[in-house]
Amino acid sequence: MADTETAAKNIAGDRLRSIIERVERLEEERKALAGDIKDIFQEAKSAGFDVKVIRQLIRIRKQEPAEVEEQETLHDIYRRAIGM
Repeated sequence: MADTETAAKNIAGDRLRSIIERVERLEEERKALAGDIKDIFQEAKSAGFDVKVIRQLIRIRKQEPAEVEEQETLHDIYRRAIGM
C-alpha cells in the first residue's frame, strides 16, 4: 500500500513540477517579449512618432470594426455636446 501511495505522489509531484516549470518558462518568454516591445516603442519615439498614439492605434486594431465605429460615433457626439 505504501509503495502505491508513494508512486501516486511521485506521479502527481512530477506532473505538478512540469506544470510549474512550463509556467515559469512562459513567464520568462513574456518578460523577454515585453523588453522587445519596449525597445520597439523606443525606436518609434526616436523616429519622432508619438508612442501614446501608437498604443491607441494598436488597441483600436484589436477591436471589431463595428465596435470601433460605435466608439468613434460616440466620441463625435460627446465632443459636439461639450462644444469641441
